[in-house]
Amino acid sequence: MTHTVESVAVVQLDRAARYGKQLVSHLGRRTGSDWSQDDGSGWIDLDGGRATVAVENDGLALRLEAPHEDLDRLENVLGGHLARFVAVPAFSVVWTRSDNTAGSRQQNA
Repeated sequence: MTHTVESVAVVQLDRAARYGKQLVSHLGRRTGSDWSQDDGSGWIDLDGGRATVAVENDGLALRLEAPHEDLDRLENVLGGHLARFVAVPAFSVVWTRSDNTAGSRQQNA
């Protein structure tokens, strides 16, 4: 059985539900996803892992569960798409991993 690691990023942004729905819908086209407007949360099956996206307070919480060897790639997929969708200068997504290894960072130029 493959050991999975959780990686979490919480970003502050306006219209978090809009961006959460857009991210879930876009990334889940091929592999499966669901967004609940009532709960303000959803999930995405990704090649190598699973992500959950939830509106929390004034932002969006991204949680990714995957084998360690897939985390960099999946953090970049999830965080990179969100950064492009938000398109605000200096917006960034910073990941923190449960195994204490360094998470990645995605940001707008």
